[in-house]
Amino acid sequence: MVEVHLWSSLRRFADGQESVEIEGKTVGEVLKNLAAAHPGLAPAIEAGAGLTVDGTFLGSGRNHVLDPEAEVFLMMRIKGG
Repeated sequence: MVEVHLWSSLRRFADGQESVEIEGKTVGEVLKNLAAAHPGLAPAIEAGAGLTVDGTFLGSGRNHVLDPEAEVFLMMRIKGG
């Protein structure tokens, strides 16, 4: 399973957990399964949260194939002008 780390304001939607383990072979599958397991996270995911996989920033590369032991960090998008 892939370990997905959540930024602090998202943890309330995952029972206060800092990270959750989710099944999926690609980033897109993991994000889909994450939203299904924790529906409160869906708005942040749909808004285009950035992410890193094993320390590499992917932006929103949903087709990226993941190692089963991958470590994913959801990152808050910074908005402004």
